[in-house]
Amino acid sequence: MAKALESARVTSQIRLAEGVYSMWIETRQMAEQATPGQFLSLYSKDSSKLLPRPISICEVDKENGRLRIVYRILGSGTEEFSHYKEGDLVEIMGPLGNGFPLEVGAGKKAFLIGGGIGIPPMLELAKQLACEKQIILGYRDSLFLNEEFLPYGDTFIATEDGSQGTKGNVLNAIEEHQLKADVIYACGPTPMLKAIKAYALEHKIECYLSLEERMACGIGACLACVCKSTDVDDHSKVKNKRVCKDGPVFRAEEVDFS
Repeated sequence: MAKALESARVTSQIRLAEGVYSMWIETRQMAEQATPGQFLSLYSKDSSKLLPRPISICEVDKENGRLRIVYRILGSGTEEFSHYKEGDLVEIMGPLGNGFPLEVGAGKKAFLIGGGIGIPPMLELAKQLACEKQIILGYRDSLFLNEEFLPYGDTFIATEDGSQGTKGNVLNAIEEHQLKADVIYACGPTPMLKAIKAYALEHKIECYLSLEERMACGIGACLACVCKSTDVDDHSKVKNKRVCKDGPVFRAEEVDFS
C-alpha cells in the first residue's frame, strides 16, 4: 500500500457549509489503492508546521484517479488548505490506516452512522457496501453531504436543536424511527462512539468504529495516537492500539472508552 509522500494537484474545492470544505485531489496511485475508512495525511506549506493533518477519505474516483476529502477548519493548517484552488499542489501521504470491512452476510441490514466531521468517510462506504443500508447522520447545526447519501440507502437526520430531522443525537433518530440492523459502522466524536458501542453490546449487534484522533506520523512509528484497548498491542506490549496503523477502524469490543 502506498506510503510515499506525493505532490498532488487539487482539481476542485468548494465550501459546503460554514467552515466545511470539499476538495478533490488528483492522485492516481492512491486512488487505485484507497478503501472506505482510510485517510490521507496533508502537509502544510508552512515549514514551521512539521506535523501533517490527517483527513478521512470521503470518496474514491478510481476511473479518473482522484480522491475527495471533506474537512472542517479547526486550526491554521486546515485554514491554509481551505484557500487552495484548482491547479494548486498539496503534499500528501496515503492511503493510510485500515478501513471498514466490506464483507456483509446475505440479507443483513447495516447502520451507517456519522456524526459531524465523521460523516464524510461514510459516503464511500455507503457506495461500496453491498447490503441494505440505513444511514443516520448527526449534526450540531448546518447540514452537509446529507443529500449525497440519498441514492445509497434510507437516510435519517438528527440535529441537536431539532431544526431538521430528529431532535437530539443519532441514537434518538434510531429510536424515533424504530430502526433495526445486524451490523453497525460508525465514525464521529468519542461520546457518540461510546454510546454506539454500548447500544451495540446491549442489542448484540456486530459493530465497527472509526476513531477520530490527532495523528502525527500516520504509519504507527511514533505512538502519539494510541487509544486504550481491551487487547495487548503487538508493538508496544501494552493495552494500547495505534489509531493510525491498527485503525482508525476497530471492532467496538476492542476499544476501551473508560
